[in-house]
Amino acid sequence: MAKIFIDGESGTTGLGIKARLEAMPEIELVSLPQAARKDPQAKAALLRQVDLAVLCLPDVAARETANLVATLGDAGPRILDASTAHRVAPGWIYGFPEWRGGQAEAIGGAKLVANPGCYATGAIALLHPLVAAGVVSGDFPITINAISGYSGGGRAMIAEHDAGQAPAFELYALDLEHKHVPEIMAYGGLARRPIFVPSVGHFAQGMLVSIPLFLDALPGKPKGRDLEAALAAHYGASAYVRVVASAEQTRIEPESLNGSNRLELRVFANETHRQVVLVAKLDNLGKGASGAAVQNLGLMLGLDLKP
Repeated sequence: MAKIFIDGESGTTGLGIKARLEAMPEIELVSLPQAARKDPQAKAALLRQVDLAVLCLPDVAARETANLVATLGDAGPRILDASTAHRVAPGWIYGFPEWRGGQAEAIGGAKLVANPGCYATGAIALLHPLVAAGVVSGDFPITINAISGYSGGGRAMIAEHDAGQAPAFELYALDLEHKHVPEIMAYGGLARRPIFVPSVGHFAQGMLVSIPLFLDALPGKPKGRDLEAALAAHYGASAYVRVVASAEQTRIEPESLNGSNRLELRVFANETHRQVVLVAKLDNLGKGASGAAVQNLGLMLGLDLKP
């Protein structure tokens, strides 16, 4: 039985991970009493006893715990960090198993793994295979639009929506400094910073990430089906990432994958106008957070966990 400590188990992501793991007989969850959670000595003692620590903390606190683990040397546990703190940090493995060939194995052998951001998961899933295949150049000017359920916005936003005090829809991060951009660039293969415009809607869970492209501006002037084929070739028979034919579909909603660890990718093309919109759909609390964390935990522990 693997012993896991969730540091920050009362937050949205921590609660989601805990709920998934509690039903798994292969896992023993351990925790600190409320009064000891800010005591470094008590935390260090607990960390020596567990196989893996999951950090569901603000970035500063996540770095503090990671530094504490580092002082323990071989007595310290492996770490899965769900914060933004280490996603592009040297020495950390990016926790997106489907990112490229061998990534799942790299996660399985890593001591330090950084869980991806929710928006970043959708954007990277669309961009990386196309850039790697040369269908999209790394310095192409990319615009990413996305909408998430309000559960990804933290306690204050959740409270506002639950109380009926929040708008039905709003754009945010209009200073163009969203914290997911560095990982989108690093793992999407982008040399030019994309314009990222996130938004939040008055629904609890679900996410759509969309990227519009002019086909004639891409190398070789591909057709929409070429982009779809490149995505399908990359993900093959992946258990959790699927390329879905858009057929005659002209609209898409964000909530149908809620409660799952699945990620669906679509290419909506208009060959007459030579335009496409790439769309990723996922649960921002599933493949975008807690589900992805449990998938990574399974790889790190060598267990067949079902996220």
